[in-house]
Amino acid sequence: MFDDVPAKNVLGTDLVTCGTDPMTGFFRDGCCNTSAMDHGVHTVCARVTEAFLTFSKARGNDLSTPRPEFQFPGLNPGDKWCLCAARWAEAYEAGKAPKVVLEATHEATLSIVPLEALKQHAWVA
Repeated sequence: MFDDVPAKNVLGTDLVTCGTDPMTGFFRDGCCNTSAMDHGVHTVCARVTEAFLTFSKARGNDLSTPRPEFQFPGLNPGDKWCLCAARWAEAYEAGKAPKVVLEATHEATLSIVPLEALKQHAWVA
């Protein structure tokens, strides 16, 4: 995406779209792209679950309540969303991590989450 160089996923191939309904990504481009501005490292493409949404809300990040002022519709179980890598890792440690779309998860995630952990939670279409 940046400098005309395609972003790579955790598998080393070109990053694919995570989700557009709802529109996700730090840049709201449907992809889990990142940059120095993305302090939360929103790079993990996940299919959220009720267990994860409850976990995240308990940690102070309510992803299920709509926030129209931010054009955020609120997430439902099954939605694909670019999660903060550290929050996904926290959920993983707590046994609440949602499935991950590896092809849509940005390689920057690997600085926070081991590939093996992501592979253990790989979502297969």
